[in-house]
Amino acid sequence: MGHHYSPRFEWAGMVFDIPTMIMTVVTSLIVFLLILGLTRNLTAGVPGGAQNFLEWLIEFVKGIAMNFMDAKTAAKFVTLGLTLFLYILIGNQLGVILNVNTAHYEVSESFMDMLTVSNTAEEAAEKRAHIEHELAEGHPIHVAWWKSPTATASVTFTLAIFVLLYAHYLGLKKGPGSYFKHYFEPNPGIFPLHVLEEFVIKPLTLPLRLFGNIFAGEVLIVFLLSAGLLASPALAVWLAYSVFVGAIQAFIFTTLTMVYISQKVSHH
Repeated sequence: MGHHYSPRFEWAGMVFDIPTMIMTVVTSLIVFLLILGLTRNLTAGVPGGAQNFLEWLIEFVKGIAMNFMDAKTAAKFVTLGLTLFLYILIGNQLGVILNVNTAHYEVSESFMDMLTVSNTAEEAAEKRAHIEHELAEGHPIHVAWWKSPTATASVTFTLAIFVLLYAHYLGLKKGPGSYFKHYFEPNPGIFPLHVLEEFVIKPLTLPLRLFGNIFAGEVLIVFLLSAGLLASPALAVWLAYSVFVGAIQAFIFTTLTMVYISQKVSHH
């Protein structure tokens, strides 16, 4: 299986992955249009199919939150939970449903620069050498344009960091005293473990779980396609399993979000 590259560019000392940016916007637009479509004909009377589906989604997310908070508190975070669930669910499926790659037998110098953007000059030189070698051998360079945004670590880490920062903000807003007291309960000796959990374990496990599952799924799909197994039972089974995993990961991320928020705002 050949390498799949993503065109990138640098700005203000930061590296931006163009396909990831495109897919982030695409996912957001799909979620927006979906909600817009489901809310176009809301009625207080007998609801139609779209309204029934929307109400089911809201009750589903509210049910997740109510597992960890009382009904009044849970209602405050239904919008956040619904947005996260739909964004991650749809984002997870985009790279499974459709994988768009372009094959290039020639690469311009400007495009080569975009394909070889790296953290160090050594990495960039290594990428360039590999691309030039593949092209010289007559092999195409595959560029991935359409993929799940959640198959990129920067996206999942950004989602996780904002969720965790929001949870800490809610804890401080509720009461700085009780927020800091939590780190010393049930005894002061547990303080290092609480700090490790809040500022190391949670920020790592929450995004890596989502990224690892979606990225691994797409890698295997690309492998099966490159092996010429487009209509094989193995590909069909893996696609179905990847759709299932994508839905489960959206559920897990939303659930953990509600767990972390409940730890900061609940009385028990």
